[in-house]
Amino acid sequence: MIGLPGWLARYFDSGVELAPEQRLRLDSWHALPQADLGKPLGSSRCVVVDVEASGLNLLEDRLISIGAVAVDTGRIALGDSFSVVLQQEKASGRDNILLHGIGGSAQIEGVPPAEALLGFLAFLGKDPLVAFHAVFDDTMIRRAIKRYLGFRFKHPWLDLAYAMPGLNPPLAQRLRSLDDWSNHFGIRNDDRHNALADAISTAQLYLVAVAQANRKNIKTYHGMQSLEKMQHWLNSSRT
Repeated sequence: MIGLPGWLARYFDSGVELAPEQRLRLDSWHALPQADLGKPLGSSRCVVVDVEASGLNLLEDRLISIGAVAVDTGRIALGDSFSVVLQQEKASGRDNILLHGIGGSAQIEGVPPAEALLGFLAFLGKDPLVAFHAVFDDTMIRRAIKRYLGFRFKHPWLDLAYAMPGLNPPLAQRLRSLDDWSNHFGIRNDDRHNALADAISTAQLYLVAVAQANRKNIKTYHGMQSLEKMQHWLNSSRT
């Protein structure tokens, strides 16, 4: 039997039914060229992202919201930002709502998940992603995209939770969380656990990282990823 073309196989193999217009939008995203990770950090666009979820369980909890902002040619582009609450079948628990502030009605009345995720992909394009503790954000987004759009989302990420210690070894033992690093560099966030506000704070930290990386002759996103991988290796060798 002759195999289906890749773009067609995604829909037949996934079990996810999308409207023709949604399929067209998704195909258009897949057809975009991959970003050049070897370009100078200050000459290209990346997307800094943060998510809120119904909890911290990577296998069971649900993606509730995505906040993202672009860093373009070395500047945070506040006009180039994205925020969405995904519609939930049931609201998350009271303690979770108190954390991120997205009430039960806002969750139930959110944007249908497929539409929310297509909107995120359109905003992202194929530009690389940046986050703090990226494993959580990546896992939540990948699980939601697999469930609602029917494909495996594989995208380049830079994790500042490892890149910042790699750039600042003397600070690595006492600065661990996003709040720790933000406070150290004087980055304010008056709406903590709002996904877009956290993404903007993370973007400010990313600009600090870029400036430090340039001083260390690390000039590209790919070079920053290599630094991150080295820090992963150092952390694992110490345990």
